[in-house]
Amino acid sequence: MNMFAHSVADIGKSLLRASLLVLMLAAPVLAVPASQSFGENIIEAPSPKAKGIGFALLVILQRT
Repeated sequence: MNMFAHSVADIGKSLLRASLLVLMLAAPVLAVPASQSFGENIIEAPSPKAKGIGFALLVILQRT
């Protein structure tokens, strides 16, 4: 192989290493929005509705 082929191979290896390094550094940053979106998909049970006993007690206590 001549000098040009060696330099092209070296540049290719350097680009591969640099892209892997960038990928490893960017993976946690890109994972944060994905992990935060899981909290929005929680389906909770509906809260029990009030029976209205508070208003009835208020009326009864005011009459006495």
